[in-house]
Amino acid sequence: MAEALHSAAAMLQRPGLVVLTGPPGCGRTTLLRRLATAGPVHAGGGLAMLQTVPALALSRAVRAKLPTHDIHLLAEAVRSRVRGGLLVIDDLHYVDPATLAALPLLAAHCRVLAALRTPHRLPPATEAALRAAATAWIPVPPLTAAEAHDLARRTAPQLDDTALTAVAERAGGNPLAVTALARNAASESRPAAGARPAGAEIDQVAYAIATALADLPRPARTALAALGLLGRPAPAGLLGAGATDLQAAGLVVPDQDGGLLPVSTYVAETAAGLLDSAARVDLHTRLADLTPPAEAARHLAAAGDLPGAHRRALAAADQAAGGDRAALLLFACELAVPVDPRVRLAAADALLAAGRPAAAARVLSAARGSGGLVISSAAGPAAAQGGAEIGQSDAARVLAAELDFPSRGTQASPASPLALEIDVLLGEALLQAGEPAAARAAVRSVPDAAAAPVVAGRDRVLLLAELATDPPAARDLADKIAARHPAPAPGVAAALAAVQAHFRTPGWDAALAAAATSAADPLISRWSAWLLVERLAADGRLTESAAVALRAARDCAADLAYGWQTRFAAAADWALALHGPATDPATTDPAAALHRPAARPASASAAPTRREGRSATPASAAHPLPGPGQRGVPLWAPSPLSATGSQPPVPETGQPHGTAADSVTPPTGDTPGENPQGLGHLRPGGIYGTTASRGPAQAAADRGAAESAASGRAGAVPPNDDVIAELWDGVDGVLRRAANLTDRALPDEARGYATAATALIEADTGLLAAARAHLDGGPAHPATSWVAQETAWLDGQPDRAVLPGGADDSGLLAGLHAITARWASHDLGADPAAAMPAGLPAAARRTLTAWATGTGFTAAADGWRPVALRERIRCLLAAGLTDTDAARAVDALLTAEKLADAAGLTVLAGRARRGLRRHNVHRDTRSPRSGDQLTRRETDVLRLVAAGEPTRRIAGQLGISAETVDTHIRAGMRKLGARTRTEAAALAFANPARPDTSDTLKDGR
Repeated sequence: MAEALHSAAAMLQRPGLVVLTGPPGCGRTTLLRRLATAGPVHAGGGLAMLQTVPALALSRAVRAKLPTHDIHLLAEAVRSRVRGGLLVIDDLHYVDPATLAALPLLAAHCRVLAALRTPHRLPPATEAALRAAATAWIPVPPLTAAEAHDLARRTAPQLDDTALTAVAERAGGNPLAVTALARNAASESRPAAGARPAGAEIDQVAYAIATALADLPRPARTALAALGLLGRPAPAGLLGAGATDLQAAGLVVPDQDGGLLPVSTYVAETAAGLLDSAARVDLHTRLADLTPPAEAARHLAAAGDLPGAHRRALAAADQAAGGDRAALLLFACELAVPVDPRVRLAAADALLAAGRPAAAARVLSAARGSGGLVISSAAGPAAAQGGAEIGQSDAARVLAAELDFPSRGTQASPASPLALEIDVLLGEALLQAGEPAAARAAVRSVPDAAAAPVVAGRDRVLLLAELATDPPAARDLADKIAARHPAPAPGVAAALAAVQAHFRTPGWDAALAAAATSAADPLISRWSAWLLVERLAADGRLTESAAVALRAARDCAADLAYGWQTRFAAAADWALALHGPATDPATTDPAAALHRPAARPASASAAPTRREGRSATPASAAHPLPGPGQRGVPLWAPSPLSATGSQPPVPETGQPHGTAADSVTPPTGDTPGENPQGLGHLRPGGIYGTTASRGPAQAAADRGAAESAASGRAGAVPPNDDVIAELWDGVDGVLRRAANLTDRALPDEARGYATAATALIEADTGLLAAARAHLDGGPAHPATSWVAQETAWLDGQPDRAVLPGGADDSGLLAGLHAITARWASHDLGADPAAAMPAGLPAAARRTLTAWATGTGFTAAADGWRPVALRERIRCLLAAGLTDTDAARAVDALLTAEKLADAAGLTVLAGRARRGLRRHNVHRDTRSPRSGDQLTRRETDVLRLVAAGEPTRRIAGQLGISAETVDTHIRAGMRKLGARTRTEAAALAFANPARPDTSDTLKDGR
């Protein structure tokens, strides 16, 4: 827009006509005001209601009655009044014919500036005459993304960056839309007393846009409405004859792929909203014939053709894989049409593999005869369009409460195999949705006489439900199930491994790693990998947890299983954020440890059949979409059990519903025994498939894995803590990915870990207000519960951190809760209220023992070395505060300060400096003068200034005096040429390369 302003200003230095054109709301009038600042200005314009009044626009400009019967006399009368001034005519599209005819004559003697909206209804001859007389015809460009974001921020400063970005993207650079959408978003988030209702201003803007769009030819309006319904760019051929008019009006622009993109999504949506019901149905129907099956299904549903939408969705699912397939099948099942139960099973199977258990349970509840229960506001066709479950746990609880499990005892007439398979898959879905009691009730009616794979599935659900509700009883049940299944199917083997993991039976990690890397079934492997990730993290094995999570995220990305992918990516970043950077680089190669084959129990050496109904495309040929937790280069070699070229399994005979196809189209005939093609659940053994023949390469891999298991080596879990040197890409890398995840609609587990990672890094680096904002907007989660407690302690509010809190009664998080509570009690001078939790990692147990005895903090700090750097620093701080020997205390505090500064943990470094001052240590280790570069301390101070922190709080967080803070701010202002502290903070981070991070601290006070 600045370029258009400069161009118009240059052309107005001499007589001539300059016309600014653009769509409604593009800022034409604003540009007129900016240009009309020098010399006498005569401003007028057309009025929509008075377009027939001769010379009205010119009369308004010169404030005089003008001769209208003769155009030449009219022009001369205006010229004599304007002389060397500037004549400004706004809304040229509403101007009367006499004014339009006079403008070319005036342009020969006067400086004339006019604004013309596109589209308009000026006669072609009139427009041609104006173009011929104009010295410049300047389209007003849309705002850039940065300009739109800035305008939205100035309009609604209370909105966060995520909301501002969403406003800017939807407005598409249209200033009027940016302003209206920002105000509307602000009023919805925080309505003020006496304010206009949310949406009132939007209605006014939509009315103005609708009025302008009425001037478009009908084909152009239809084409713009089609773009609004499509929600994406479209080729000109699809839009028809109206595409040319849209381009001429500046309402669309070409994208990089040759399609046409609306300049403003909001304007296109407004055009779609102008359609009446019949026109909307007709347009949706026409788009269904022109778009791919997945889009066509949704257009047919919007047009009311639900059977057609169902058929089209199934056809699209035949060609899709992973999360896309799951979404399409969910869409097909939630349409108000009769659905084949086998299609529902295929949908639930795909949804579970994609990490959406609540949706899978919802789909199966209808097949089970519960009436197609709706369990969340997102249910219905629209819910299928999203990739993640929103409020998944709440939805599952409602479903579990309302499901009516019929009593089908073994004495009743036997249930059909299909009904039994529905029971088992529903139990699995409820189990993964966090409802073990409902899962147990779902499978309890499955008889022992059912098919072996179904019994295996029932036993898996019963065992895991028992483990969740009564762990001691689960151990006894595991022995019985192991005796019943001497060669357990993968699902049963994974459940037995879960029991081992709960009780930390020796070899539990190898058993769980084997289940996690099995190529037998994606659902079982992902569930096992997730359990392994959480168990490793609970034991304080954070680098191993991150390694497993990153590899699992990569595999899920290759299969388009976005729900699982985001969980693993967020868990990896949480582990990395808590661990912190490596401080003692190792000499061993971490990649070698990660590439070892995963250990597997000898009983699982033969793999079960693959999951049919999911794409068999190898990872190398699948959609290469890196997930938020993935790096630019592959860190992990493919799992030996998933990368080998095993032969397709041979279905066992005698199993019900077996098929080898890969389609979900229902059968067309009534042939007895005919199965729908490719239903995901219809394969030998269901998701709990039995063993089948293996190819030679796979058998070799299995032998190697079995040997690893026999030697006690857990290959999928690298034992070397130095793997962090390979994983860690800095605080900024973890923060960027975690913050990106928190901004998206994800499963609660993923959002919880991502929020915890983001808030912990922000709190440790002094951005406490930002950390609190993220925690307030995040879901309830064990990790966020501790980070909230820790943030309160770091912020100098020990009274809010004194109670341990949290739902975990064991594991690393329970230990961290207790340690933070001990610190808070120390700061308050109070006795600790809680006893030491059981089942803690060794480092946490030693730390709490040191707090109980008052000695041993230095040894406890060494225990944290392979676990978490920040906790090692906190132990050193505790040693410095409690040790009665001044020399040892100062040495511990100096080490803590050095480690904290190196890792960027500014708040802990500040506590170390305050501790040193208690020992009268006032260091002033000044580095060589940095010239125009900022020192690290100046950068730290300006970062907190940018976060809005006052001087007093900055001093407290950094452990320096308020006078020193002011000194650093003044030094930064001088080096950056800033006049205010706010300007200095903005300039400091406008160029990330400017700060001198190699500089040591200039002030140790």
